[in-house]
Amino acid sequence: KWGLNPGLLVRGRRQAEAGPPSQSAPGWKLFGKVPLREGGQKDSRTIQQEYEARTGKLSPTAVPDGCPHGRRKNLEFQPLSTTALILEDRPANLPAKSSEEAQRHRQEYDEMVAEAKKRELKDARRKVKQMKERFRQEDIIANTMVVWNTEILPNWESMRNTRRARDLWWQGLPPNVRGRVWSLAVGNELNITPELYEIFLSRAKERWKSFSETGSEAEMASLADRESSLDLIKLDIARTFPSLFIFQKGGPYHDLLHSVLGAYTCYRPDVGYVQGMSFIAAVLILNLEEADAFIAFANLLNKPCQMAFFRVDHELMLKYFAAFEAFFEENLPKLCEHFRGYSLTPDLYLIDWIFTLYSKSLPLDVACRVWDVFCRDGEEFLFRTGLGILRLYEDVLLQMDFIHIAQFLTRLPEDMASENLFSCISSTQMVSGNRKWTQVRRAGCDDAEEVKRGLARGQRRPAF
Repeated sequence: KWGLNPGLLVRGRRQAEAGPPSQSAPGWKLFGKVPLREGGQKDSRTIQQEYEARTGKLSPTAVPDGCPHGRRKNLEFQPLSTTALILEDRPANLPAKSSEEAQRHRQEYDEMVAEAKKRELKDARRKVKQMKERFRQEDIIANTMVVWNTEILPNWESMRNTRRARDLWWQGLPPNVRGRVWSLAVGNELNITPELYEIFLSRAKERWKSFSETGSEAEMASLADRESSLDLIKLDIARTFPSLFIFQKGGPYHDLLHSVLGAYTCYRPDVGYVQGMSFIAAVLILNLEEADAFIAFANLLNKPCQMAFFRVDHELMLKYFAAFEAFFEENLPKLCEHFRGYSLTPDLYLIDWIFTLYSKSLPLDVACRVWDVFCRDGEEFLFRTGLGILRLYEDVLLQMDFIHIAQFLTRLPEDMASENLFSCISSTQMVSGNRKWTQVRRAGCDDAEEVKRGLARGQRRPAF
């Protein structure tokens, strides 16, 4: 708080006794001292009179100050915004308002105020509704988290496949338990330990050091093993969730993501680093500690579907595409026919989705919910999610040609709501000709050949 300075009080008293300041006395303005203007601030009527005296013109409505007949009434209110200017009297040099016009302006002003109040009330109700929905979601998450922590996780093996656990799983895992549930659901068939992670991380750091000291890009490319892909990681990390600014150089998770990916290339030199892996590792890092993220990452990529795509097993990939197209035709026959009319094959959009487990294509919160159920249901849910996306935007896609469809599916709308997507996913039946996903995929050799012939008709696989 400001306090009183006795010196200032004495100085002020002396200035008051000395009378008003002269014209040369300095005054204060925002950016320094300026001479005080003579007579202080002038009102609009004084300015008008001075103007008329200089120009020799007299306003037809101007009236001498001694005559009160033509003097305008002072307004009994202060305009709160430009809306209230409609109630102001006109300047003295213009004809005054008639009583009818003044009444009409008053009515228009009242209508504008009423409309503004109505909008404010509508906005207030919307905000209250949003706040209530937010509180409701927070209560649901809090209650669900208690169930996971007290009932399901302590009894994981006996509870994981119960109806109660599966229903809660479908609704989305609470962020506080998401990482732990993912780790348990993915498992650790490879028996990787935190100590093993440290070993491969040390090897990766040694490789980076040797590359920076002696190796050129040409020499790196000539190495026999796939650990030469270590340097490619640096290029891809900069493109991982760029809007978050946390994985790029200088960000808090840059080194962590680099370490996990580098350790994996040393752990699996036969696979190495493939574009798309950075997105999967980044999602795991956001939900798990470093060593746990690496363990889940290595086991996740060891699943048959992911290994087929990351090792570019063309024959197995074609079986997956053929199985997907069978369920596509079963669930969305009209859109499937539309795609076939343009020779738009599943590889043009599925490769990008599967390589990153939708973490690049979907909003991050929606992608995490897809991961929740993917960890529960396995690879089938990845393709069911793809069909759900096509169902969600079926009406839009039916109006597009080949180029616009490919562009749309590569960059899905950022405002996608998880509830809308999961409603479409739940409407998608993974049964084709009384056969389930696994049966269709295993029996997809003939269909795979058909897809292969379709790819050979000139369709290019998109660059990732």
